[in-house]
Amino acid sequence: MSFFDSINISASALTAETLRMDIISKNIANANTTRTANGTPYRRQVVVFQEDKKLPFSSYLNSELTRFNKGGVKATAVIEDKSDFKMVYNPGHPDADERGYVKMPNVDIMIEMVNMISATRAYDANITSINSTKSIIMKALDIGRI
Repeated sequence: MSFFDSINISASALTAETLRMDIISKNIANANTTRTANGTPYRRQVVVFQEDKKLPFSSYLNSELTRFNKGGVKATAVIEDKSDFKMVYNPGHPDADERGYVKMPNVDIMIEMVNMISATRAYDANITSINSTKSIIMKALDIGRI
């Protein structure tokens, strides 16, 4: 594994975490959206991550240590959370049913904020990984100058 492979792996994680933060921001922005284009309240969205494998598993068993997976992570899908909508009593709301209840999005701001903190920390960790790799490369080049 070269230095550049570790940078590429961290870069794939930065891309995936950026998408995750974008989707979380979209969820927070639509936390009170009671009517979308299809007439239903906004449904919370979740990003699905998957390991980005570059080599089949059998090659791990037959190769040396330096030939392990040089992949990273990728976002494979953005899916809707199928949990129930929240029912809120608000008879004056234009989307209220005959009993006065409004279907609100299934977005919980507290969960979204925790997820945002988690995504931010993962992003920061990958930036630190890239910076450490760059530092190691620079020190290796300095050794070569002596």
